[in-house]
Amino acid sequence: MSAAALLTVATTLTIPLVTKAIIDGPITDRDLGALLPLGLLALALGVLEAFLIWVRRWAQSNAVLGLETEIRHDLYERLQRLPMSFHTRWESGQLLSRATQDLSAIRRFMGFGVLFLVLNILQVTVVTGVLLHMYWPLGLVVAATALPVVWLSMRFETRYVAVSRQVQDQQGDLATRAEEGAVGIRVIKSFGRSEHVAEQYEAAARTLYATSMTKVRLTARFWTFLEVIPNVAVVIVLATGAIGVGKGELTPGELVAFITLLLSLVWPVASLGYILAMGQEAMTASARILEIFDTEPDIVGGTRRIAEPRGHVRFEGVDFAFPDAGPDAGPVLRGVDLEIRPGETVALVGATGSGKSVLTALIPRLYDVTGGRVSIDGVDVRELELDHLRSLVATAFEEPTLFSMSARENLTLGRADATDAEVEQALEVAQAGFVHELPWGLDTRIGEQGMSLSGGQRQRLALARAVLAQPTVLVLDDTLSALDVHTEKLVEEALQRVLSGTTGLIVAHRASTVMLADRVALLQDGRITHVGTHRELLATVPAYADLLGSDADPDLEAVLDRAIDEEVRA
Repeated sequence: MSAAALLTVATTLTIPLVTKAIIDGPITDRDLGALLPLGLLALALGVLEAFLIWVRRWAQSNAVLGLETEIRHDLYERLQRLPMSFHTRWESGQLLSRATQDLSAIRRFMGFGVLFLVLNILQVTVVTGVLLHMYWPLGLVVAATALPVVWLSMRFETRYVAVSRQVQDQQGDLATRAEEGAVGIRVIKSFGRSEHVAEQYEAAARTLYATSMTKVRLTARFWTFLEVIPNVAVVIVLATGAIGVGKGELTPGELVAFITLLLSLVWPVASLGYILAMGQEAMTASARILEIFDTEPDIVGGTRRIAEPRGHVRFEGVDFAFPDAGPDAGPVLRGVDLEIRPGETVALVGATGSGKSVLTALIPRLYDVTGGRVSIDGVDVRELELDHLRSLVATAFEEPTLFSMSARENLTLGRADATDAEVEQALEVAQAGFVHELPWGLDTRIGEQGMSLSGGQRQRLALARAVLAQPTVLVLDDTLSALDVHTEKLVEEALQRVLSGTTGLIVAHRASTVMLADRVALLQDGRITHVGTHRELLATVPAYADLLGSDADPDLEAVLDRAIDEEVRA
């Protein structure tokens, strides 16, 4: 690529010199015989120049697109490694802007700006040297035009950097509003706030427009001056060159070559502003992307693996506080001690905001403890390889996340090698057979965030995904909250069989869900205050009965047991 670019510059400089030889030789001497070979040489040089440009652009595009692909891969991999604390701080639109617009700005500069910046500087330097050699007075005129260009470029750079960063940040804000408007369209429409949200988007768009126009005015003034300077130089050269020809200090061929070479400098000089603008945008984009790469993940995997996992989970003196919480916020969890034996299921009950979801997130290390430790089979989870740990633990969340892919792909996300029979078994457990009624069955694309499904359907599909992973530890974070009573009963009956072969931790708000557990842990103010069976806590802990409300029926367990027995016998 570099060789092709240098040969292109050499060819561009050679053609005017051949033109000089034609004018001062065959044309002046009226020698038609010598005109043909020089004309063919000029034609060959033109064809060679076009071919070299094609080679340069092909090699350049191939290299730059490969670089962009690698950066995009590394950026996405980095985002996957960064902890939940990072993703809760950053708006998705800002991340999207960096992964698309900023990478495009870097690609444009690397694919066009860098090469032409070097080539244009080289071409200006060489051509100016040739012009000084041909006729030094005119060469000095051309060289003098570089001074105002350098001065303007330095002034332009300082102001453009600030405006360019502002535009890119506002593009990220606008992307966030657009994404939120698309994802939350049902809420917006249900509250009749479409006009209000549209006004907010319009205000952000107008802010971006105003800043972008400031950027346009800045670059327009700069490019205008860069266009004027070489054109003024051309006028001076024409006037001075004509005088030189009249005095016999220049030949007509030298004047034509001089003007041709000078005109070849118009694009390198005038494009300097465009290239500098691209460079500043690329620098700003690089700084924005480096903000992500410079963020060190605070959750780093260990090196250990558990050869034969049994699923013995222990919380030992666990404390947790959010990293970005203020000094007055206080810890979410304080001195939590809880043991879940292999094959046992424990229900976690507590008021809203008591830290139940945080506690479950500590097992797969979505967050790390700030005190104490969480262990599986006696091994601190911080010592385990992250991929290995997260293959041992599967979580179904209250707010399930589904992706814009097929139902089958969503199901097998945690276990790509699952057989059709295993998929069907997981669907049966989660009572998610509705997927077969979709237009293309399991191959139906369910849309972004699964918006084409109801809340209960999304929960059941997410539950089937967790069950299909066949984990050693299954965490259910209030996964059945969106199900109707009949469906919930069927799911719970099937879950009884699944949980009998795995260690389970269930966040529960209803007594019917608590019945899935062997024991119940009551979480109050960040502490486990009571552990026992459902009956024991109902009888001895008034706060427990208050949390379950009308579901807190001492006879409910017996009723459910009879219903399950009847279902099994049937």
